[in-house]
Amino acid sequence: MRILVTGADGFTGLHFVALARTLGHEVFEFTANLTDPVAVKAQVAMAAPEAVVHLAAISFVGHSHASAFYDVNVIGTLHLLDALKELKHTPSRVLLASSANVYGNCEQSPISETQLPAPVNHYAMSKLAMEYLAKNYQTQLPLFFVRPFNYTGVGQALSFVVPKIVTHFKKLAPSIELGNLHVEREYNDVRAVCDIYMRLLMSAHAGETYNICSGQTYTLQHIIAALTELTGHSLQVNVNPAFVRANEIHRLCGNPEKLVNAIGSLPSYAIKDTLKAMLAAASAT
Repeated sequence: MRILVTGADGFTGLHFVALARTLGHEVFEFTANLTDPVAVKAQVAMAAPEAVVHLAAISFVGHSHASAFYDVNVIGTLHLLDALKELKHTPSRVLLASSANVYGNCEQSPISETQLPAPVNHYAMSKLAMEYLAKNYQTQLPLFFVRPFNYTGVGQALSFVVPKIVTHFKKLAPSIELGNLHVEREYNDVRAVCDIYMRLLMSAHAGETYNICSGQTYTLQHIIAALTELTGHSLQVNVNPAFVRANEIHRLCGNPEKLVNAIGSLPSYAIKDTLKAMLAAASAT
């Protein structure tokens, strides 16, 4: 299958492209600027994809320019969909990556796909806006949405908290500054996420939304304790109020029932195995 992948050089994209090629698929790595509709149309026509995995986005919640979330995540997706609907042969499936952040702070846990969204930051609002915009293309394209809960792994940028902590342990740093240590996230493995995306390309129903989750959450304290055990190093943790976000989502835990019904049993990576791989890949310099 010929798969067009946006964000192919990003954290998730690199892992997904490697997996797809290992499985024998042909991958077209999309490189056009999503904010340039002419360039987007030209590359999509060149790719002539049989399937699409749209991963490209501004994904760091703390990004300094709010407008970039909407320029790339919303208008960029609009340009991509406009180009796809003009293809002579419609792709068999179009995966659009949204985010579990769209759920915001809700009392329900674990969260299912029926939970009403309540975004509390620009990243989440842009992703929800992208979903609503894309629904207008449902009669023209076989698209579906994925809402991944937090995940990590080898190659994730140091602006994200788990790679930051791993690097401090790798360097045997004496201390680290973090924000809220008590927030709960799933911290699934990027390899599991990519496996799920590939399987959904074969089995997802057009128009549906799938939580990409395991239902298992961890606090940062748990991550730190696991890394302490793995490395034998103790790290002094200092809470920096500047790193505590307003409207912080306290617990993000997904209900994987719909996902399991779609693809079967989920890939499993123990959190310690993920952290071991990240430690092995991290630079100590």
